[in-house]
Amino acid sequence: MSTAERGGPQRDEAPGRPLWVEDPVGRPSLPDPVRTAAVRAVILVAVTLIQAMVAFLCTFAGSWLAFPMVLSSVASTVVATWGVLDVWVTRQVWNQRHGVVSSPASTARRLRKERRRARRAARAAARARPARTAGRGGLSRA
Repeated sequence: MSTAERGGPQRDEAPGRPLWVEDPVGRPSLPDPVRTAAVRAVILVAVTLIQAMVAFLCTFAGSWLAFPMVLSSVASTVVATWGVLDVWVTRQVWNQRHGVVSSPASTARRLRKERRRARRAARAAARARPARTAGRGGLSRA
């Protein structure tokens, strides 16, 4: 049974829908420097975990390699911690340099507007009220 007999598209014809469809994502992907730092951190943590496991097994086996592996695991732990902190610092620097599009929730925006209106109304009312004088029971400035 050929493709034409089954009712499918011919080789010459374009199919009814595109081969690749872009789906909208909920949040944007990481910027390139942050993604690079994250991949580096994952690799460092993976190597550290492997070294720790090898050190553990060498210790149980009583191998001469146990002590050097423990030392390298400690050093690798320091490096992996630096790698994870590097991701955090790179992300903060990226956000500071390139800005973050902030879109507060509608409720937060509404509450801020209400507070702003109340402050403006209070200032307008304070300006409209005549100032009290010191001779009629007000506080003196002396």
